[in-house]
Amino acid sequence: MSDLSDLAFFIELARHPSLAAAAQELGVTPPNVSRRLAAMERRLGVRLLNRTTRRLSLTGEGRRYLEQGEQIQQDLAGLERSLAASRDELAGLLRVNATFGFGRRHLAGLVSEFSLRHPQLEVLLQLTDRPLDLAEHAFDVGIRFGPPPDTRIVARRLLHNRRLLCASPAYLATHGEPVTPQALSEHRCIVIRENNAVFNHWYLNDGKEQILVKVAGHLSSNHGEVAVDWAVAGHGIVLRSEWDVASALESGELRRILSPWMGLGADIHAVYPQRHHLPARVRAFIDFLAERLEGFWKD
Repeated sequence: MSDLSDLAFFIELARHPSLAAAAQELGVTPPNVSRRLAAMERRLGVRLLNRTTRRLSLTGEGRRYLEQGEQIQQDLAGLERSLAASRDELAGLLRVNATFGFGRRHLAGLVSEFSLRHPQLEVLLQLTDRPLDLAEHAFDVGIRFGPPPDTRIVARRLLHNRRLLCASPAYLATHGEPVTPQALSEHRCIVIRENNAVFNHWYLNDGKEQILVKVAGHLSSNHGEVAVDWAVAGHGIVLRSEWDVASALESGELRRILSPWMGLGADIHAVYPQRHHLPARVRAFIDFLAERLEGFWKD
């Protein structure tokens, strides 16, 4: 006979790249996962997963079992929601990925507020130095900057975000203010070394044209908040996202320079894997972020 617990086990297993990763998430040992999978395959009479020591991949039968099994789970969840007394209450696990800076400074507080609104919902917010592949790591939603990386994910823009050129009043008083983008090459610029991007090339535009300026300086870091702190301390000019410098601009610790020139667009998006039925908790969370971030700052 079919077993819904086996179905749920297999769906969870298929979301992970290896038996070891699935075992860690399920809180059991890899041999236990392997034995249960083997028992399922004997009962069904088909092989569901090809596995090596490092990777899992679905067979044709496994993909059919996963797709129809997920549909069964969704139908059952829909039935139970329709019978529940509080049909609008969100429940289950919501897995969110974001980068450290924005996640710690802004997203963590929004997750806290969302969780208080929906106490039956469990939220995992995982912050990383670079965005994770949502499908590979089984995340429901990710917060990304700039255009979506590929067509396998859906993106909804949450917030218009600009990269602004800024410096402290103390730096500008000592070194003067550049009057053209090309003059940046004569100033001390604080650069960010992240991922594999060329760190000392700043692409700027004024709404009419785009130019490339090569910059240099005495300080560089792989952490945006550190770079902003150095700029506030008067060490040089920084090119950072508006969300990262908004408070320093408002307080006067930093001044925007060379307007209307700015870096390439870095709008903030919520991204999620393409699904036929988007879980209510994911849709509600994205709607909440869009509502709370609207008008986050003025142009």
